[in-house]
Amino acid sequence: MNDSISSLTSRIQTFVNARDWRQFHNPKDLAVAIAAEAGELMQHFVWQQADQIEERVRKNREEIASEIADVGILLFEFADNLGFNLGDVMAAKMTHNEERYPVSKSKGNNLKYSEL
Repeated sequence: MNDSISSLTSRIQTFVNARDWRQFHNPKDLAVAIAAEAGELMQHFVWQQADQIEERVRKNREEIASEIADVGILLFEFADNLGFNLGDVMAAKMTHNEERYPVSKSKGNNLKYSEL
């Protein structure tokens, strides 16, 4: 990892502010943009069978990385604009998930926490 969440967020906000894009980056539009970019990421995998995915990732690695970055950039900005410390909310969610999915019950299966 070459940057912390806070330094990346600052860089993203500097980029947006220099272009006077804050006016377009309201919560609704950022949420829509995240979903749209996630859709572009999913396009790389639609209709791909498990045995095709590894080759697909190898062939399209740069494009997939670009879509992952788009989702991440928008997410970092969105969280910051709403006053969330992304690192803190992610850590809290991981703690919550660790409680809902104890290793003793969830290891090796894909059941939802309510089905464990």
